[in-house]
Amino acid sequence: MTAQFRFASRKPLAVAIALSASLLAGAAHAHEGHQAEAKDVTAEAVVSQYANVAHATYSDALASANALRAANAALIEAPSEATLEAARTAWKQARVAYQQSEVFRFGNAIVDDWEGQLNAWPLDEGLIDYVEGDGYQAELGNPGASANIIASESVQIGADKIDTTEITPELLASLNELGGFEANVASGYHAIEFLLWGQDLNGFDAGAGERPASDFAKGDACTGDNCDRRGAYLLAANDLLITDLEYMVGQWAEGDKANYRTELTALPAGEGLEKMLFGMGSLSLGELGGERMKVALEANSFEDEHDCFSDNTHYSHFYNAKGIQNVYEGKYVTLDGRTFEGPSLHQLVANNSPELAKKMHDAFDTTMGQLQVMVDTAEAEDGMKFDQMIAPGNAEGAAIVNASIQDLVAQTRLIEEIAGTVGISGLEADTADHEF
Repeated sequence: MTAQFRFASRKPLAVAIALSASLLAGAAHAHEGHQAEAKDVTAEAVVSQYANVAHATYSDALASANALRAANAALIEAPSEATLEAARTAWKQARVAYQQSEVFRFGNAIVDDWEGQLNAWPLDEGLIDYVEGDGYQAELGNPGASANIIASESVQIGADKIDTTEITPELLASLNELGGFEANVASGYHAIEFLLWGQDLNGFDAGAGERPASDFAKGDACTGDNCDRRGAYLLAANDLLITDLEYMVGQWAEGDKANYRTELTALPAGEGLEKMLFGMGSLSLGELGGERMKVALEANSFEDEHDCFSDNTHYSHFYNAKGIQNVYEGKYVTLDGRTFEGPSLHQLVANNSPELAKKMHDAFDTTMGQLQVMVDTAEAEDGMKFDQMIAPGNAEGAAIVNASIQDLVAQTRLIEEIAGTVGISGLEADTADHEF
């Protein structure tokens, strides 16, 4: 992948996984059920519910990462096309909650500083495993772009020689941004994605990565060489993902006087509201509308597709936007179907300007409806995935992506407007240096 480091339902994925109810029991149990009357809602209660939604979302992300770990272990134990497909399905399910969590990154430094180890993209996949030369475009000058950790017991970067004999979570964490190159991404969802799918060598044509299950096979059945180390890498990356998510679940949990939730809720409520609104607007505008859609469309670059190995990008975009709506509505629907609901920004805005609250609600419905079009188009028989939508000359695909961007821009302008209604003056979402 060309390197540029970005940290980065109405139709959920038809995937079932077992989730631990205990993970979510404390996330917002007091808010399960009907919301309070709007007239009774306070800014303090809205910020507290924001923390509840964050905890529930990260708890789901952790539970689905554990389910992914079980599926990956089953693949390594008995490699077959069936166990590989099950692992891929578990990876897609793990993205549902995590993508909804990205709205908490903006405005909360503890999330933003942590997020890169989980979701950095695009990456130079030659750092991790074998690549096909004709289909591989690495960052210019990156000495790690062909390191192939899986095939190597050491990696030489300049004068430094790094021992990679034992592949551990700690090793992978230490290799991120190796040699100062942001495209050297050794861990996180996209490293796991690459290991499960391999490169997508289809360009703008239909098709995702086609790594064979035999890349994890034992003995003479192994293809791609180093199958044992490939399996070890997959599990180490998954274990690091779980550890990272456990940390963030703890940061949003109730009852810990030393965690981020306590710090956030101790601030004046206006500061909490500002973090919420800045996060909503910045993910909507600069990150999702700009980095994840506008860049790829204007450059006609499948190298800038978010979930580029799996062709799951349409769902990642959808659930990013859903996370923004969740914060506004003070609501989260868990992967096992429970709804956690409480005091919301929508109610707070409605107290002051019912008309503006309705406009904001309608804008979210419009955006989610347009992203549903993207999902439906991608998932249809002979569908058009995101990397096909951005192909040169694809007017239909460009129209879908452009309409999505414009809806995100429109909802961001309303987010900035409602900030004033709740006492936050001069709020401007981060554009990530894009013009809209």
